[in-house]
Amino acid sequence: MTQHPPPGYGPPAYGGHGPPAPNHPQATTVLILGILGLVLCGIIGPFAWVMGNRVVREIDASGGGWGGRTEANIGRILGIVVTLLMIAAFVLVVLVFVFGGLIAAGFSTN
Repeated sequence: MTQHPPPGYGPPAYGGHGPPAPNHPQATTVLILGILGLVLCGIIGPFAWVMGNRVVREIDASGGGWGGRTEANIGRILGIVVTLLMIAAFVLVVLVFVFGGLIAAGFSTN
């Protein structure tokens, strides 16, 4: 669902300065999800990543009608980082179990 900016907002006329564009309604949400994913619960990271991609796309498509791109982009990047850290931790845990099992099997045969 594409969100449209409120009427009266958009890029300023040539040479004029209009009111600043309002932030996208979900830009701050993406930022908060990214921060919470990093600090509290990594499982939130992929949600911040996916939602951030969508919100940044909508902001870019609005032609200046929506603001908040920085917040959405930071939340998206945090989501990417958290997701990659979760994947790396999962791979590390699997490797520890695999090599731990191999080492334990080696000791049991002696």
